[in-house]
Order: sequence, then C-alpha cells, then structure tokens
Amino acid sequence: MERVVYEQMAELDQRHWWYRARREVLAALIRRTVKPPAAAAILEIGCGTGHNLAMLGQFGTVDALELDDQARTIAAERLGKPVMQSPLPALKGVKAGHYDMIGAFDVIEHIVDDAAAVESIARCLKPGGKLVMTVPAHQWMWSAHDVVNHHHRRYSKAGLRRLIAGSPLKLEAIGYFNSLLFPLAIAERFASRARGKDEADLKLPAKPLNAALEQAFALERYAIGRWPLPPGLSLFAVASAT
Repeated sequence: MERVVYEQMAELDQRHWWYRARREVLAALIRRTVKPPAAAAILEIGCGTGHNLAMLGQFGTVDALELDDQARTIAAERLGKPVMQSPLPALKGVKAGHYDMIGAFDVIEHIVDDAAAVESIARCLKPGGKLVMTVPAHQWMWSAHDVVNHHHRRYSKAGLRRLIAGSPLKLEAIGYFNSLLFPLAIAERFASRARGKDEADLKLPAKPLNAALEQAFALERYAIGRWPLPPGLSLFAVASAT
C-alpha cells in the first residue's frame, strides 16, 4: 500500500465509522461462524496498525503479522509484543499447524498469487482451524482507492468460492457485508467519476455523519452469520482446515 494509506490508518482507525463498525461486524461473524475454542491461538495476517487486535483478543491469544515498518511498530505497541514480518505467500517462520483461527481482513486482494496465499495460510491452521477472510467485492467498483491500496483485484462471490474450492480448505460460510450503505457507495462512486475526480483519500466525515454511518454499518452485526445480506462492498469467507 502507499505510505499515505498507512498514515490515514494510524490517524483514523479508532475514530472513522468504517473501522469501528467493521470491528463489530467481524466480531459477530467470528462469534457465530468460527466459534473458536477457549484460549484459542489466533493470528492476524496483515494487521496494519493493529486496530483489530483488541477485538480478536476477546477470542484468545493473538499473534500478528505486518510488513510495513511504521504500522508494525504501532501494532506491536497495541499488542504488547513483537509483530512478525513475513510476506505471503511464503509465511516463512510462521508455525505450521499452530492456529485455531487466522484472520486475513482485506489482505488477499494484495497478493498476486492468491491461491498460493490461501494454501500457505491453510498450512498454519490446526486440523479444524478456520480462516476468516474479507475482500473487496465487484470488479466494476474498481477505483483510485484500489490503486493506492495496491489491490490486484476485487472479487465476485463466485470467484471467492472458486478460490476456496481450489485450496486445501473447506468452505463453511460465504457472503456479502457492508450492504446497507452499498447504494450510497455506488452513487458516490459514479458521481465521482462523472466529476472526473476519483478520490483515494479516506477522510473523517463530520461527527454527526460519522456516527450515523457507523450505526448503519454496525447494524449488520445482527444479521451476519445468521441470514444472507444483499450485495455489498465487501465479501467474507470462513473456511476450515481438514
């Protein structure tokens, strides 16, 4: 990712509606579909500034991996221990067969060989351990945001299903999220294109709007893992090691 993306993450990850609501949605997904054992061994790959680590800590003992030096320093302060540095797909030095759950939240789209990345993650899971991953949805939504984040693709539901089917993992659940705000996102995306101003910056909205967007997105925590949500900006998949 571009340096500006990490700088914005460090500045906004505790205040911006998207980060805050997504943590609530992911926690609900993990609680309902992963159901990790007590004192689970958990790894987050591509943890950025560590903004998900406290949430993941509800479910067990967390390790983390991040390549960017500055983000890794912030994440290590939040985690209270060193954060690993090992790129996908090799994951050199990460213990094989060790983890009950591995999270890869908006990570796999950054990897050229996504199939090799998922296969490598599978090797690090215990038998029955689960990968929880999220990816951006809909290639037609491609924008400057994808460019500055160094994405290689956005996914269709069928494409994400094929990725898991071609791996050593068994698909347990798949679906969309960030669905309630999807119509607004589409309108904004096409309005930006019409203006010839496809912006990549993540900005903090005014406080009332930020709160309203957070509440709307966070409502999805009641549905995710229970009922399918309509098409949204993101996809999730939960898959288990055999």
